[in-house]
Amino acid sequence: QVQLVESGGGLVQAGGSLRLSCAASGRTFSSYTMGWFRQAPGKEREFVAAIRFRWSDGNTYYADSVKGRFTISRDNAKNTVYLQMNSLKPEDTAVYYCAADRHSSSYYYTSAAYDYWGRGTQVTVSS
Repeated sequence: QVQLVESGGGLVQAGGSLRLSCAASGRTFSSYTMGWFRQAPGKEREFVAAIRFRWSDGNTYYADSVKGRFTISRDNAKNTVYLQMNSLKPEDTAVYYCAADRHSSSYYYTSAAYDYWGRGTQVTVSS
C-alpha cells in the first residue's frame, strides 16, 4: 500500500508561482509513474502532468494547458514528486491531486491508470 500526501497549495495572484509536493510512503516509489491531476468545481478531473518510471522512458508529459508553465520532477531519495507552477492563471484554480501508477502504464494521462491517490491540495489563483 502506498500513501500519498500533497502539500504546498494556497492562494496566489495571477502570474504568481506555487510548488506542490507529494510525499509517498513505500520502498518502490522510484518504480512508479507519478502524476498530477486537478479538478475544478463542476468539472471532471483532468490530467496535468506525469513523470514516468525511468526504465519505462523516464520522460515527463504535460497537458497542453500547462505546457511551458508547469514542471514536474521527482526526488526518489526523498520519495517525493513536485509540481512547480509558474505564470499561474485563474483557470488553474482547482484541487490538485497526486497519483501513483505501480505498473507505469502507457496511459499516464488517464486517471484510471493510477492505483493510489492523495487527498488533494487546493490551489486558488485570483485575478
